Amino acid sequence: MTYGHCKDKRPDFKQFLISMPCVDRNIPVIGSPKDGNASDKTINNELLTYISRHMARHHLEPGAFVYVADSAFDTGTQFVSRLPATYAECSRAIKEAVKSDQWHDIGAISESTGTTKRPPAHYQIYETTITINGRDYRAIVVHSSAHDKRRHKRIDRLLTEKRKELEAICKEASTSYFCQPDAQAAADKLAGAAIGSYHRVETQIKKVAKYARGRPPKDQSRQPRGYEYRPEIQIRQDPDAIAPLRLEAGCFVLITNMAEKSELGQWSAKRLLQLYKNQHGIEQNFGFLKDPVIVNSIFLKNPKRIEVLGLVLLIALLIWRLIERSMRKYIESTGQAIPGWENRPTKKTTAFMMTTKFASVSVVKIGDKRQLAYPLRSMHLEYLRALNVDPDIFTYP
Repeated sequence: MTYGHCKDKRPDFKQFLISMPCVDRNIPVIGSPKDGNASDKTINNELLTYISRHMARHHLEPGAFVYVADSAFDTGTQFVSRLPATYAECSRAIKEAVKSDQWHDIGAISESTGTTKRPPAHYQIYETTITINGRDYRAIVVHSSAHDKRRHKRIDRLLTEKRKELEAICKEASTSYFCQPDAQAAADKLAGAAIGSYHRVETQIKKVAKYARGRPPKDQSRQPRGYEYRPEIQIRQDPDAIAPLRLEAGCFVLITNMAEKSELGQWSAKRLLQLYKNQHGIEQNFGFLKDPVIVNSIFLKNPKRIEVLGLVLLIALLIWRLIERSMRKYIESTGQAIPGWENRPTKKTTAFMMTTKFASVSVVKIGDKRQLAYPLRSMHLEYLRALNVDPDIFTYP
């Protein structure tokens, strides 16, 4: 137990981490509490030395499974990971994809239909090859319609800064010149200064008459004593320069050592993206573990007891996810929907949904005998069939 980087902005609390590799989207198969200040990279490296042996005990050779990691990952086993933006090859691959404009549209891959305000993300992909540490890897540049808002805010800040720099240069140049060639030379210089600023500088040379001081005689019209030439400047955003920048902001790169076709199977870019996106199940698991209903504050002081509590939580999570998996496998095999929220038929049942359905079931115990206060309803029986549990479980446990 130690102080670490707390995402809840409570650095005054001690914390610990839970390492939790999962299979089939969100079912934990290995897990243990870790140091509260441990690095993901360090934990990953420790797992790599162990996971192959663990899988081999369950008769799974290295070619029978794929290791999916969020970022900064490379191993000799089959893997797919996200290439960090800190690598030069990442930006090079993205720029190559945007410049070539040869995207393959794969549409939406989310199982949910989304809402009007938040439709499912639409994906386009571009495949290339990158080289890291002398080794070639398959790289998949992915563009998502659900642009990262933080990235676009960063682009907006960049455009604002560039415009301010350009406005300062234009302010110095917006003076009067005695001859038109000098004014035109200043305008051309401003156009050159706009290169790389994602803006266009439009200038027009205005001929301005200069008059002597005082009023002219009544019988004479006012005559200019000379002329000056002044650049009139307008700064506009360059959509042709900004569009690739915003397109690049919506891209990320997946890296893998798996060929599209091999003896171990076919791994299309779309399949790899779906595999990578399944990591959201792990995020849901961490939400389960950190839910105040499950565990709010931990009042144990002995580190060994805290470690045991972490393992108990992992076992609870394992059972919770297996319950959900059993129900969904049943629905998948039978094709039948069961009552969900507000008794609407659903094929995406959750363990939490199931617990709410049985909240009204009461068991009366008289001596050694047990009986239900009220008979089970058809909804209860459907859930029990999906769980492969006998209805007599309440009276004959």
